[in-house]
Amino acid sequence: MTEHAPGTPPKLGIIGGSGVYDIPGLADVRWRAVETSWGKPSDELMFGTLDGQEIVFLPRHGRGHRISPTGLNFRANIDALKRAGVTEIVSVSAVGSLKAELPPGHFVIVDQFIDRTFAREKSFFGTGCVAHVSMAHPVCSRLGDHLEAAAKSIGVPHARGGTYMVMEGPQFSSKAESELYRQWGCSVIGMTNMPEAKLAREAELCYATVAMVTDYDCWHPDHDHVTVDAVIKVLLANADKARALVKAVAPRLRDRDGACHAGCHTALEAALITAPAARDPAMVAKLKSIAGRVLK
Repeated sequence: MTEHAPGTPPKLGIIGGSGVYDIPGLADVRWRAVETSWGKPSDELMFGTLDGQEIVFLPRHGRGHRISPTGLNFRANIDALKRAGVTEIVSVSAVGSLKAELPPGHFVIVDQFIDRTFAREKSFFGTGCVAHVSMAHPVCSRLGDHLEAAAKSIGVPHARGGTYMVMEGPQFSSKAESELYRQWGCSVIGMTNMPEAKLAREAELCYATVAMVTDYDCWHPDHDHVTVDAVIKVLLANADKARALVKAVAPRLRDRDGACHAGCHTALEAALITAPAARDPAMVAKLKSIAGRVLK
């Protein structure tokens, strides 16, 4: 392994629901609190190994689903994973489908996002140290390839590629909104993957989303009233497939011996715009775990 290559050694982070981390074969399991510069993450992190690959789990909404999408401290969550040594993140997320060919129980390996959230902190950077990362391709193609291969190997119904429409929530869409997003060509709709994906890019982490369809949102004539009970029923069934997918993808990641060829681990290389002499020392100190590689 290249000793000092960015993003090495590989360590897989999983952000998802409480059922996803109960995986047969997961060894050396331990929970540990991780302090960050941005406040408290959603919960303690769970560390373990699976088929020789180190894994770190974060329950996105906290164990017991205590935190709403808008209330999530996305910056603390990503910072905690970075401090834990995570190099790539697989986000496992429940979504509604905006396309007839993506029924409940189907998984979508997303490749694009439309961010319609408005009440969330979306960057680690700001006054005193400004940076602009590219989000043209917001997910890691290498991770997507591994997830697609893993899904095929275990027979999980899935689609490779699709746009995830991220709404603020916590309410579900109106029918007019749902129809609008369908006209935009979106595949699925959810409330959690932004600014998560943007922050992962700023933290120089590979990021990919497995969007697990729980319902047809309200556009479908037979599904025009989304209920929590209906969503949870499908979500529990999806959790079994999600655990199998994580178990299948983990060993595919452990042999990487250099930085990600998609550029995820060097995303800040040309992103910092504030001149070194003008950078706020307090902000630089706060960014140490996220951007220390380029702020030396």
